[in-house]
Amino acid sequence: MANKIISTKDNLQVLFEDNHLIIVNKRVGDIVQGDKTGDTPLSEVVKEYIKGKYAKPGNVFLGVVHRLDRPTTGIVVFARTSKALTRMNELFSSRETNKTYWAVIKSRPAKSEDVLVHYIKRNPQNNTSKAHLKEVPDSKKASLDYKIIKELDRYIALEINLHTGRHHQIRAQLAAIGAPIKGDLKYGFDRSNPDGGIHLHARKLVFAHPVTKESIQIIAPVPNEVIWNLI
Repeated sequence: MANKIISTKDNLQVLFEDNHLIIVNKRVGDIVQGDKTGDTPLSEVVKEYIKGKYAKPGNVFLGVVHRLDRPTTGIVVFARTSKALTRMNELFSSRETNKTYWAVIKSRPAKSEDVLVHYIKRNPQNNTSKAHLKEVPDSKKASLDYKIIKELDRYIALEINLHTGRHHQIRAQLAAIGAPIKGDLKYGFDRSNPDGGIHLHARKLVFAHPVTKESIQIIAPVPNEVIWNLI
């Protein structure tokens, strides 16, 4: 895969850092948590970064608050204390966070802005999800809203706000309206991106700090890439 840069402790894109949290901008090739590939996960890279920066002896505590799909870029939150991890998990599970994504698609949706509601059923065999218009057995309701933010020569850029957090939700819901994300072969786009990623970026996150309670707004710069640079 061409041009793929993965995060290391020396090039980590840190967006926010204090004693309780560290928030980073994930690159295309980064995997948030370890899996069967055996590749070094972002969680271990962040631990190395903390250990080096603060000369910490012994093991570094780091809690994974949420994940992003491997081909996706953008905001990932880690907790530096168990208290912060518990509280952030509660914020995410009770939907007390506002998550905004940017996506690039080829086909213009029927509406410039809309609310999409589907019932998503996960297929663990091939690690995909299918968005159905009506409830089917073992499906979960999924909702998001989108609006067009830029029309390029061959592509359309969307801003998406998630109302629920389902497996591959944005990818499956956009595919269901005939607008798969650029590079997303798994959900019907016709060719892959050179770096093996997809044009889906976790752009903004707003939440109350788990300890100080102040409102935190994080914005992740888009990857330095031809299409993203046009938006």
